[in-house]
Amino acid sequence: MLPYAAYLRVYEPLAAYPEPERARWSAYAESEDRPRRVGALGVEHTRALWRMIAVPPIVAPTRESGDAYVRRVEGVTYVCPWETRLRSWLAFDRFRAEMPERLTDAFVPPRVAEQAEAAFESWKRESGSLTPHILSSTWQVPLVWFLPFVAKERWLVLGGQAEAGSGGPTTATPTRTLIYVTPMAQARRRVARARSVLRRQVGEGFDLGDVESVGRWLEEFHPHSLVELDYGGLVHLLDDAALRADESVAEIAAALMGLETGQTELAVAMHKRVTARWRVVRALESAN
Repeated sequence: MLPYAAYLRVYEPLAAYPEPERARWSAYAESEDRPRRVGALGVEHTRALWRMIAVPPIVAPTRESGDAYVRRVEGVTYVCPWETRLRSWLAFDRFRAEMPERLTDAFVPPRVAEQAEAAFESWKRESGSLTPHILSSTWQVPLVWFLPFVAKERWLVLGGQAEAGSGGPTTATPTRTLIYVTPMAQARRRVARARSVLRRQVGEGFDLGDVESVGRWLEEFHPHSLVELDYGGLVHLLDDAALRADESVAEIAAALMGLETGQTELAVAMHKRVTARWRVVRALESAN
C-alpha cells in the first residue's frame, strides 16, 4: 500500500547537470536495472519503511540515493533525482518544528536526532543547494500546486487505460494514476500571474506566502525543465467517478479569473468547490 501522498516534481534536462553527473544520469537513464516509474514509488516507500522500523530508527540514509525518475519527451531525456537523503533531513526538520519535543523524542531518541542534525549541518557546509527536485504532501494536494497547470495537461489512467482526452508530455504507465505535466516556462508564467492577481485581491483560503514559495522553488531549476504534479497514493482514496470528476486545476484557474475580472461569485463558488473536495480527503487522515 503506497503512502497517501502527492508529489510536485521538477525534471531537468540532462544538459542542466554538470559533468560527471551528466554522464552518470545519462547512463542511468539507459540502464535496464533502474526502478521504472510504475514501481518507483513502491521502492521509495519500502526503503523508507525499513529505515522507520530499524532500531533505533534511521532518520536519513547514510548515502544519497542514486535513483531518479526519468522522462523522455521529443528526443530529450529529463531526470528528477530522488534525493532521498536531503528530503529525509528536510522532512525531519519539519517534523520537529511542528511537534512538541516530548513527542518527537518518542519517535526518535534524542541521541539519534542529534546525530542526524550534526550530519545535516556537515552536509550543508560541504554541499550547495537545499532545494529538492521533489516536494511531497500527505493526505492532500495543496491548492497552490494546481497553479502551474491547465486542465488539458491532465493525464488520467484507470485500470490500465488512459482516459480519452488526456494529454501532456508524459510517459504511459499501466497503474492507476492522475498527473499533470507542463514545461517550466509555462509553470513559472502561470504562478507569476496568480501571484499578481492575489497581490491585488487575496481570495479567502489562498496563502500568498505559499504561492511565492512555489514560485521561488521553480526559479531554482533549469528553464527548460518539466514540472509534474502527481496525485501519487491519493488516487487510492478516490473512486473512478471521483477521479474523472476532479477538475481542481480548472476550478482554481476559474477562481483566479473571477478575482481578476471582478466576478466575485464565480471566484467564491470555484474556491468552495475545490476546497470541499479536498476537505473530504483530508478528513480521512483522522478516520478510524
